[in-house]
Amino acid sequence: MIKILKKDKKTKHRIGFLETRRGVVQTPFFMPIATKGAVKSLAPEDLQALGAQIILGNTYHLWLRPGVEIIKKSGDLHRFMNWPGPILTDSGGYQAFSLGGKIAARQDAKTGFVKISDAGVEFRDPIDGKKYWLTPEKSIEIQLSIGSDIIMVLDECPPYPASHEAVAKAVTRTTAWAARCKKYFDKKTKNIKKEKRPLLFGIVQGGIHKDLRERSARELLEIGFDGYAIGGVAVGEPRKYLATVLEAVLPLLPEDRPRYLMGLGKPEEMTAAVKAGIDMFDCVIPTREARHGKLYKLKAQNRKLFYEAINIFNYKFAKDFQPIDEKCDCYACRNYTRAYLHHLFKVGEPLSLRLATIHNLKFYLGLMESLRKI
Repeated sequence: MIKILKKDKKTKHRIGFLETRRGVVQTPFFMPIATKGAVKSLAPEDLQALGAQIILGNTYHLWLRPGVEIIKKSGDLHRFMNWPGPILTDSGGYQAFSLGGKIAARQDAKTGFVKISDAGVEFRDPIDGKKYWLTPEKSIEIQLSIGSDIIMVLDECPPYPASHEAVAKAVTRTTAWAARCKKYFDKKTKNIKKEKRPLLFGIVQGGIHKDLRERSARELLEIGFDGYAIGGVAVGEPRKYLATVLEAVLPLLPEDRPRYLMGLGKPEEMTAAVKAGIDMFDCVIPTREARHGKLYKLKAQNRKLFYEAINIFNYKFAKDFQPIDEKCDCYACRNYTRAYLHHLFKVGEPLSLRLATIHNLKFYLGLMESLRKI
């Protein structure tokens, strides 16, 4: 459930809080991505200092390495990585579809494949070629075993472009898998008190097709979930369809359930999505672009775009002794200059990745903090 505290009178912008078994998360919020049990180059203490409330773990990668048994022996994923707050985990499906077949580029076609059927997904580890079988039940089992606080159902997200017929088949399978996930989840958590139980989210699919998005949302609502995610909007689809997807789906979703826009996005996209009624986001952009020397900073408020991204590799920063952003109070901006960051990146010093990541995540988390005010 989500508790709405305030709504904007002119838009669908809403602020509130989401109750999880590991504490309350203020909405709207952004989740830094800890793909393999860590946000690249940062420690959990860094994330806490930045104001991160919740992080995202990747079921596929954690299942393959270090494996569920290792994580369980440490207690759960929280203890394994020393993160005290809530964790959302994805289902592992998207990575199985996209990464499981990459081994085919290095080996013959007989050993490199991904097979998707109504039963589940068969794939090979792109590193060692080991075969895995991921079903809706297995995905839920893994996420429960590692102690996830928000669990995502297994869904099928066909790559763009795909025909209406192909997307319709994926929606049918997504609904069937969601029902199996819910059944298995209810069976495994039936003896857990509600306040100690993780949350289970359904995922609306349907590509760029309004009728399929509406159908997917209605079918998931019939099953019933703690929250609803909108998938398939950041995996190749032209951004011009984003507004159409939100307009089709959001009016159908219940007001008392959190709404999660998966894999998005750019600061202006998240701002627009919050005003449309979205509560939750995750994206690799701030951490990935930090590793490539692309750093975010605010611009004058009268500009069309409220931020810019500077390329710290640019020679003009070699003698620039300003902080990355004079308005930012992150550790990097309080203690270091653009000239120093330029130097670190140019010489390949690992500290560059840490400082840049701290700054970009502060920008994203700060944006969410500003959007929690109406």
